[in-house]
Amino acid sequence: MKRIIESSVLLLMAASLPVWGAAPDQPAATNAAAAAKSAAPSLFGTNVVAKGKGVEVTRAQLDDKVIRLKAQAAGRGQSIPPEHMAMVDQQVLEQLIQVQLLQGKATVEDKAAGKALAEKRFEEAKTKLGSEEALNRQLKLMGTTREEVLAEWTDSATAENVLKRELKVNITDADAQKYYDDNPARFEQPEMVRASHILLMTTDPKTNTELTETQKAAKRKELEGILKRARAGEDFAALAKEYSEDPGSKDKGGEYKFPKGQMMPEFEAAAFSLNTNQISDIVTTKYGYHIIKLSEKIPAQKVAFAKAASDIKDGLTQQALQKQFPDYLQKLKKEAGVEILDEKLKPKETADTPGMPPGHPPVNGAGK
Repeated sequence: MKRIIESSVLLLMAASLPVWGAAPDQPAATNAAAAAKSAAPSLFGTNVVAKGKGVEVTRAQLDDKVIRLKAQAAGRGQSIPPEHMAMVDQQVLEQLIQVQLLQGKATVEDKAAGKALAEKRFEEAKTKLGSEEALNRQLKLMGTTREEVLAEWTDSATAENVLKRELKVNITDADAQKYYDDNPARFEQPEMVRASHILLMTTDPKTNTELTETQKAAKRKELEGILKRARAGEDFAALAKEYSEDPGSKDKGGEYKFPKGQMMPEFEAAAFSLNTNQISDIVTTKYGYHIIKLSEKIPAQKVAFAKAASDIKDGLTQQALQKQFPDYLQKLKKEAGVEILDEKLKPKETADTPGMPPGHPPVNGAGK
């Protein structure tokens, strides 16, 4: 799917991904704080839906996580079809069980390292979104909080530390170098541009409905005035921060860096046709009206090993963990005597054994 507005949400979507299990846009692992809150006794008592040694999941915990998942999907303009809710409940329960099993194996060192990594990733997310204000906006849009995201990312990083230790996964620099040498095409970075834009939307962001022709005409006239000011020498980034309706880039002065094939065709064609520091005429896409300023054209190049090494090692680590995780998870479940007490929440016999999401080094080795 082509991206303009959605791109900045991707980092925060990580908060709604499972620790080890379902694919993107499927249920996520819970966090300890939310779990503890949800597990508080209710007027009707505690209904345990899964249990084992060191494992106890209540219906309240499960419902809380599913509600948050649906809110996060709604924040991305998505919805979960009613006919899929039974499967969602099963997958969310699986994630809650996995988290508790792995947390039970975590050492003090695992937890400290997980917390440090989560905080680092959170700061990186804030940097990429452009400002504290932009980050807070995205958190609100996703129906979550800073504390919940940090807790979930801490659980995820802690679980990864547990698995690396328990499964004895250790990817060396030599392993990364071999992958780099054996897969040269993966590290060819295509021609890219660094460009900024100002967007005035022609749909209502709350209802996703088209504006009237009169409203569209008013938007276009407003952007024509902004274009005149930009071409007269006003700071383009400042104008983007003031007027742009793209929440993903306005706090960064409207800036994106991208190769061909990632943006809307009309937007991309205009950006790649500009000269450095040139400002486009008004460009129309399904999102609305844009003006674009080209800052830099970046020639195609091969990503250096030094820049790619960290991503390669992360990807190879994920591959190694992916391969061993299903058997290890079944071993933990057996040791803990995990039982699912609600028949509706038991996975079908034909269902695939839950596993870690597929992972491999990024194509360009430079991260996202």
